[in-house]
Parts: sequence; C-alpha cells; structure tokens
Amino acid sequence: MTTMDILAAAKKAAPALSAVDSELKNKALLAMADALEAENQNILAENAKDMDAAKDHLSQSMLDRLALTEDRIRGMADGIRQVVQLPDPVGRVRSRVERPNGIVIDRVGVPVGVIAIIYESRPNVTSDAAALAVKAGSACVLRSGKDAFLSANAIVQAMQKGLVAAGLSPDLVQLVQDTSRGSVKDLMEAVGYVDLLIPRGGAGLIKACTEGAKVPCIQTGTGICHIYVDAAADQEMALNIIENAKTSRPSVCNAAECCLVHADIAKEFLPKLHKRLVTDRAVNPVELRLDKTAAAVIDGTPATEADFDTEHLDYILSVGVVENAEQAMGHIALHSTGHSECIVTEDKAVADRFTRVVDSAAVYVNCSTRFTDGGEFGLGCEIGISTQKLHARGPMGLDEICTYKYVIHGDGQVR
Repeated sequence: MTTMDILAAAKKAAPALSAVDSELKNKALLAMADALEAENQNILAENAKDMDAAKDHLSQSMLDRLALTEDRIRGMADGIRQVVQLPDPVGRVRSRVERPNGIVIDRVGVPVGVIAIIYESRPNVTSDAAALAVKAGSACVLRSGKDAFLSANAIVQAMQKGLVAAGLSPDLVQLVQDTSRGSVKDLMEAVGYVDLLIPRGGAGLIKACTEGAKVPCIQTGTGICHIYVDAAADQEMALNIIENAKTSRPSVCNAAECCLVHADIAKEFLPKLHKRLVTDRAVNPVELRLDKTAAAVIDGTPATEADFDTEHLDYILSVGVVENAEQAMGHIALHSTGHSECIVTEDKAVADRFTRVVDSAAVYVNCSTRFTDGGEFGLGCEIGISTQKLHARGPMGLDEICTYKYVIHGDGQVR
C-alpha cells in the first residue's frame, strides 16, 4: 500500500473507534499486549536483521536504542497494560460552566482523529504510540526509520492481530511501508488525512517537520539537557546525578549533554567528575569536552562552541565553568532546547530562582533529568516529549493527544 492508501484507510477506520467505549478499547489493548508477547520470537528475528544491517553505521549507543530483547518486548507489552489502567480521556468532562441564563457548557475530551508519528531507531516507540492513540480513540499511522523498519513492521503486525481479536479494524494501527524521504513529505502534506503529526527523532527531522508541515505538528524531542552544580551542592549527590543522567542511557533525549559547575567549587569538583566519569569507568568512559576554565583543571578534549549546542547522544559531556547561578541560567537560555534542566544545590533560594527562571518543559532540583518520561511521570507511556508551549508541553500522555469540544445543554434558551 502507498502512504496515501494507508492514510485513507486510517481516516475511514477512525470514526468507528471514536464511538467505542472504554471496555472495548481496553480489551483491544490487552489483546495487543498479549500478541506482542506471543510474537516475540518473530519480532526478535526481524530485529536481528535490523541490527545486522545497522552495525556498520550506527554508534554503540544508537544500536542499544535499536536492540530488542525478550525483556524489552515484555516491557513494551507491560507498557500497553499500564495504559489500560489509565482513565479514558474520551468523553471526560474537563470543565463545566453554568451561565446565568441556565445553559450548561461542558468542555468534553474527544479524539483527534488520525495521528501520524515519524520516528527513528527506537522500536518501542511503535507500541507506546499505538497504545496511547487507541486509548485516546484515534487511528495511528507510524513511520519508522529505515534502520528499525523490520522490527517496527513485526511489532505492528502483532498488534494488528490483537485489534482483530478484539473485533476492531487493523487499519487503526498501521506502518508506512515507504522508508524514503518521500513518505515523510507525504505525511507532512496530508491535509484532510492527518489531524496531528508528531516527529520523534533528531534535530534535523524535527526541524524539517515543524518548518515544512502543512498539517498540525508538535515539536518534540531534541534534548540538550543541562545539569548545573551550584556552589552549595552536595557534591556526592551531584556526581551520582550526573553519572545517571549521562551514562544510564546516553542515546535518549533526557540524557544530560552539558554540565555547568560553579567557579567556587570547580577546582575541587572537576577532578571528582573526571574520576567518576572517566578514570573509574573501564567500559564506556565519558569524553569530557571542556571549556578553557575547566581544561585548566582537568584533562579532556577542548570544547568548541558547537559542543554546547550539540545533542551528543553518546558518551560525551560538554563541561563549562560559570561564575554563579545567574550565569548558568543565562547559558541555559542560550543553548537549551527547552527539554530538561537540573540544578544541584542545598540553597533553597537559588533552587527556587532556577525553577522560576529556567524556561524548559521539565526543571529538576536535585534529581536526574532521566525522569522526563511518560512512565516516570505516571502517564503510562508517552507518545513524545513536547519542547514547545502550545498545546502540549513535556511528556505527552492521553490528555495531550486528545482535543475537546463544547457540549451545551439548555431548556429552550435563545439569544
């Protein structure tokens, strides 16, 4: 099927789902989760083909994003089951106003219609996005990157079996079969077929979609995330947070990419940072890209200006020294992508100012940026992390991928 054939089928299937009650949607989601686990060997076999084809041109951290295991597939299925436990946003009255003339105005959650998601090398996005779309009453058209296509195709085929088992159309969850750039353009320009486009990937993909889309598009994902270590920081806590935020999974958008250190503690703290991230790490030591002040204290790679505007997605951390918290906040304002930032400090006044001034979707005090995630925020899974301000910001769960309409009740009032 062509991309437009797939979109036409999704548009045709979507209205029926909008009328389905919570019980049937949950039944379908449970069947989708069961089908993923039942098809795990086929999914792993297809993933092995993707991994083999990608091993010569993807970094180790990106290969980790692509790789599936039985545990990861089980986690994907469990993520769908968590969505079942969430309240259904469709039909929920978000607000109610009774006017002096007696009419009652309800703002009611309704499905978007057809949601298209363009993503790169993370097969788990396939099941997360599909589960949330189905629960939110929308059809889902997925376009994976070429590197993950076989894995995504096997996952979609399994979930379609679950939909059919529950008596719903398999066209509610589909994968675009064309992995060329032409299919991205098709989705961006599918006016009348795509009600919402969500790109998940690198800066190039997101820029292309937000600048070129003719359909409504949400800017997501790119994460140049900062950790500022204040003069009043608990330094051991700071080291633990930085190590987790940088190394637990460096290829994801909530991983730390830049560490800023207060000048008053730089000579004491930077050697500890080097020891923790470089000397003590026999496997995957972190390359520290240092500004001139940091380079005068510890060994590393001299940083270029571009390093502070780069989402490394690897075992690389840009490191700078700042005079104070105000300078740190100024640096973040210039270089952040609006995703997630952290301050480590025991000074409440400084922390409070940081959370007020820093204008990102998630601002942390004394904890890792790796928590910016739908599951960690109690949203089940997420369809993406919005770095814009309208209409969704941060991890996007069910409420963020629904829209609303006004339903007005009266008893004969006229204006």
